[in-house]
Amino acid sequence: MKDLKERTLRGGLAKVCSQGANFFLRLGSLIVLARLLDPKDFGLVGMVTAVTGVFSLFRDAGLSLATVQRTTISHEEVSTLFWLNMAVGAILGCLSLAVAPILVSFYQEPRLFFVTAALGTGFLFNAAGVQHSALLQRQMRFVTLSVIETIALLISIVMGIGMALSGFGYWALVGMAVSLPAVSTICLWSLGTWIPGMPHRGAEIGSMVRFGSTATLNSLVVYVAYNVEKVLLGRFWGAEALGIYGRAYQLVSIPTENLNSATGGVLFAALSRLQNEPDRLKNYFLKSYALVLSLTLPISVGCALFADDIILLVLGAKWQDAAPIFRLLTPTILIFALINPMYWLLVSIGLVGRSMKLALVIAPLVITAYILGLPYGPRGVAFAYSAALTLWVVPHIAWCIHGTMISPKDILQTVGRPLLSTIIAAAFAYLAGLAYAQSLTPLVRLSFSGSILVAVYLWMLLFVMGQKEFYLDLLRGLKGRPNLTGAVG
Repeated sequence: MKDLKERTLRGGLAKVCSQGANFFLRLGSLIVLARLLDPKDFGLVGMVTAVTGVFSLFRDAGLSLATVQRTTISHEEVSTLFWLNMAVGAILGCLSLAVAPILVSFYQEPRLFFVTAALGTGFLFNAAGVQHSALLQRQMRFVTLSVIETIALLISIVMGIGMALSGFGYWALVGMAVSLPAVSTICLWSLGTWIPGMPHRGAEIGSMVRFGSTATLNSLVVYVAYNVEKVLLGRFWGAEALGIYGRAYQLVSIPTENLNSATGGVLFAALSRLQNEPDRLKNYFLKSYALVLSLTLPISVGCALFADDIILLVLGAKWQDAAPIFRLLTPTILIFALINPMYWLLVSIGLVGRSMKLALVIAPLVITAYILGLPYGPRGVAFAYSAALTLWVVPHIAWCIHGTMISPKDILQTVGRPLLSTIIAAAFAYLAGLAYAQSLTPLVRLSFSGSILVAVYLWMLLFVMGQKEFYLDLLRGLKGRPNLTGAVG
């Protein structure tokens, strides 16, 4: 445990760098593919992924979380979990094939049959690498994991763009989706050292299966809550409306997904190692929470302020209808930054059941909001989605921290500094844009206003709010040399 701080910081740095690279790769692919493909192509694949995405929640059956969270675990137990994952992957592939005719009938779109069948093969590729990835995470080998993630994403993007240039249309998006888990698993087997053995009936995996099942059910409920609006839009407003909404949703989700991916895995692994040391766990959590918020808050405000220019520069002129949807969805970036780390806290200390109860409350709340906004089209749905999450965020956090080592005062202090810094920076950026940037080109205007936002925010956060020493301490922690050798116990 002595080098846990250094291992956590280095792992976090590796993940942040990886997710930074992944952000630009995904953004670049979106820029290129938005110009090579039509909204209907994205909408067509979106009709399928909104449904098969439910299956993807079962792809590891929560067993990767169980492997990481477990205090000790044997080779026999991991091998048994590996074969369980393979069985789940095969079942999900068959389910994708079985549901294909249903999607064709529901959307009245024959092309969806082969799209669904093709996407189903990705479950098998993913299943073969779940436990390899979990063991690397358990060992906190996040540099290796980050390299694998970046390589897999890069190859899948190259394949997708190549197919789009060759005239494959929506199949380019399918090719990207399937090649990503395939390349990732190949890399995990190539760079990892663990080889699965045969399953053992005597392996004590019952508690891990129950833990994983609860985590998976929680993910299922949350996924349905956050994605059913795409099914509704596709059914009642068509592929083009779904394509426009889906690109705005994807673009606004990139910062949240990248930051959650960068911090979530590292935070969960570190907190799991500290579940019997509440004081250290509290310290690690609050520092990680502060870091996530300090990165996310200015991004969310920037997206709202500069939505029109961002859409024009990233997607192009033919996607301008996505700009108001993008702006209406920007509050979700902030909300997810506030609530996502709470999930890792609850799961790491074994309160996965509470997380499940939270999901069962939020699901009907946001689904009701979608239904209320649906008559007004994609904009109405986007507004209703953000409004529901905004109303829910305070009760959600209060429920998460109830009875834990984290107090409401801790949360207020952690949130207050970056929030106030962001508000002041946003005011400066907005006023500067009104005064000087209206006659500039979109790229220059975005660069000008964005630079002001970042500069004022950093000045406020580091010097006015006194957070300079906090970030210098993080940098000093990176100078240590972690010991990553040794067996996982």
